[in-house]
Amino acid sequence: MTSRKILVTGTAGFIGFHLAKKLLERGDKVIGLDNINDYYDVNLKYGRLNELGIARHSVLDTESNPGFIQSTTYPKHKFIKLDLADREGMAKLFEEEKFDAVMHLAAQAGVRYSLENPHAYIDSNVVGFLNILEGCRHSGVKNLSYASSSSVYGLNQSQPFKTTDKTEHQVSLYAATKKSNEMMAHTYSHLYGIQTTGLRFFTVYGPWGRPDMAPMLFTDAILNDRPIKVFNNGKMSRDFTYIDDIVDGIMKVIDNPAQPNENWDPKDPEISSSSTPYRLYNIGNNAPLPLMEFIETLENSLGKKAEKNFMPMQDGDVVSTYADVSGLMNDFGYKPDTKLADGISEFVKWYRKFYGDDNK
Repeated sequence: MTSRKILVTGTAGFIGFHLAKKLLERGDKVIGLDNINDYYDVNLKYGRLNELGIARHSVLDTESNPGFIQSTTYPKHKFIKLDLADREGMAKLFEEEKFDAVMHLAAQAGVRYSLENPHAYIDSNVVGFLNILEGCRHSGVKNLSYASSSSVYGLNQSQPFKTTDKTEHQVSLYAATKKSNEMMAHTYSHLYGIQTTGLRFFTVYGPWGRPDMAPMLFTDAILNDRPIKVFNNGKMSRDFTYIDDIVDGIMKVIDNPAQPNENWDPKDPEISSSSTPYRLYNIGNNAPLPLMEFIETLENSLGKKAEKNFMPMQDGDVVSTYADVSGLMNDFGYKPDTKLADGISEFVKWYRKFYGDDNK
């Protein structure tokens, strides 16, 4: 496949970092973007960037002298610190760089934080996404993939979650912003012919993961002799998916931009496709695991038992997530195959190394 120039937003983030690395390793040119906000520990974000050859001091230097930073590890990678909500900055980026494709992963993440700081979600996830769409529109980018979320399924309890299910009953502002992204994308597909593919991510885990997610929270607590919080008294399940399997699915989508569904019937509209080049996919493991099984696997890998505080359900959370990924399987042969024990083992090895925890 011919090398392409791809904008990956959120390269200081968990999924964006792993994706950028894989794209660079196969020979693509990657422009990375992130605003490196302090939603969680920026040391972790700078650690990821450093793995991509983007040094922390170089990023800090751009605060007084804005511009691109060239990777010292990958000749085809450069990074820019930029906020999605910066309308002029985003427009300039698209105008000057002429991307072949965009994978938009940057967003204000977290269900619970949206209860505390709602404006951050509108600025990043709605205004920021509009700037991505407008950038594609005015610079002629036709291939746009973006991160949606399993959170859009909201109150729906019909499982597995299918992209053909109705998704009008969100239970968090975060989920509502992701639903809005899907609707905005369809509008730009219809009006301007932009090929948009939305990926509804389920629970992703692995090395370099987010510290506000269960694997990191649990590991930190267990190794430091603190109790872990087990919500809904442990009666929860998640479609845990290892990061390498997720990246494999994303790359298949980038390489195969959305096409119009020739059989789409406007009198009986199918939700996950359209007469325009628009698609929605679930991306997950297609095999939900009980939370208690996940905790037990983590305990085994750490060689240490967790003290558990069983608690009621949290506002904005859901009991179970289960992804029907038949769309990705049928269209691209997607098949996640990392076993939980193997994925957890890789995560724990990284955790001990990054946090200097080899002796615990």
